[in-house]
Amino acid sequence: MIVKKGRVAASLVAIGALVFSGSALATNGYFTHGVGAQSKGMAGTGVGSNADMGAIMTASNPALGVFVDDSWEAGLSIFSPRRSYTAGPSTLNGGVIDLGGCSPTTPEFCLPSHTLSEGKIDSGSEWFPIPYVAKNWSLQNGANITGAFYGRGGMNTDWDDSAASAVGYFCGGNPFAGDPPGTGQGPYCDGEAGVDLMQAFFSVTYSAQVNENFAWGIGPVIALQSFEAKGVQTFEQVTRTCVSTLQPDGSCTIPTSLSGNGHDTVFGFGFTGGIWVGLSDAVSFGLSYTSKMSMDEFDDYADLYAEAGGFDIPASIKAGVSFLASDTLRINFDIENTGFDDVDSVGNGMINLFSCPRVPGGTDLESCLGGGNGAGFGWDDMTTYKIGFEWQRDEANTWRFGYSYGEQPIQDEDVLFNILAPGVMEQHITFGLSHQTAGGSAWDFSLMYAPEKSITGPSLFDPGVDFMSPQTIKLEMSQLEFEVAYTF
Repeated sequence: MIVKKGRVAASLVAIGALVFSGSALATNGYFTHGVGAQSKGMAGTGVGSNADMGAIMTASNPALGVFVDDSWEAGLSIFSPRRSYTAGPSTLNGGVIDLGGCSPTTPEFCLPSHTLSEGKIDSGSEWFPIPYVAKNWSLQNGANITGAFYGRGGMNTDWDDSAASAVGYFCGGNPFAGDPPGTGQGPYCDGEAGVDLMQAFFSVTYSAQVNENFAWGIGPVIALQSFEAKGVQTFEQVTRTCVSTLQPDGSCTIPTSLSGNGHDTVFGFGFTGGIWVGLSDAVSFGLSYTSKMSMDEFDDYADLYAEAGGFDIPASIKAGVSFLASDTLRINFDIENTGFDDVDSVGNGMINLFSCPRVPGGTDLESCLGGGNGAGFGWDDMTTYKIGFEWQRDEANTWRFGYSYGEQPIQDEDVLFNILAPGVMEQHITFGLSHQTAGGSAWDFSLMYAPEKSITGPSLFDPGVDFMSPQTIKLEMSQLEFEVAYTF
């Protein structure tokens, strides 16, 4: 990893933090379904609750720091995503895509194709640790300072199955010289493929209670990201670096910041704020907002992501209502919206590549990979609806249950690129338990199950010989997570 001059110490801290933050394709897009074992046991709800859910709850709503005891909280989850893709049959089988009169004298009507080997491929790397730690300090004026370090986002795929391969002129070969389509291992014929995005956050928030019915909180958030991509050098011919240096003989400057450069670590910042309102003795409301995180560019992958390696972290807004149905039962309703579409590297569709000048008919250099309008994963914004139940069985034990639903953000036409990031999860079913010990400390447990979800779409680079029978790609995923936390 290349570390920029003058940032050695900070980078070493980041590396240590990210090593322990784990990495995985998380549950709502690439974010986890909640933060903290108590909230996760209720499907990530609690933004509007005034129950003491631990200092880590300030990561969901900074205003809730006023309800937290001065204690340490540490947790660790074991997260297991099971991912696969299935490629259907192809009538093109890697041949040239004829846009209407393809010939050696009219190459502008010819488009290279890319056909995946037919069959189902499973991703490796199925177990990931994700930790958090938080501490609250009460001030003499009744306000609070809360610090929290947590991993909440990331995505990881590891397509290392030897059965995975691809064929097509994207993979090599000149059809006008009589060459057969190129072939290669991996989904993009560049060997073992995948991405590894790790995100860790550190927030310091200030919260205060104006009166018994209103509290607020605000503070900065520092974000760390580490990213690696491999097995995607195939796309070098549609990068801005190559196209901008294209010679009459078809040669160009080969991009060196596209694939296989190890992990690149960057820093960024934003802010978070929230309010809590007591509407009655039994009903309360919460609202929180975390800004878009302005991140440094991934210089080692400037030829892959839009805006020369830009990968900001999207903003999110949460609202929740909490009801005390009885002395022992609390019910939470939360809604969360994440602005994936506002981050070009995530929101731009793969269709943008068809405007790149290397593709017949393309005229916009910035639509090539690495350009200002470069192709991304094509994710839409995601809204998630959650309900959580908390039942206090006795003074020592509290049980939790939750369910959430959010329509997955991937568009059907972007499945080829999203083999790298198949964030298709929609439903989460959760359980939780807290046990208060005689000494005043507490153990919290949560379990999450996300049932299998799949989407199927056409490959943009294999429309079939008649443009009516494209190769289909099916992305599938299911997930499990177990988390344990200790408050002392």
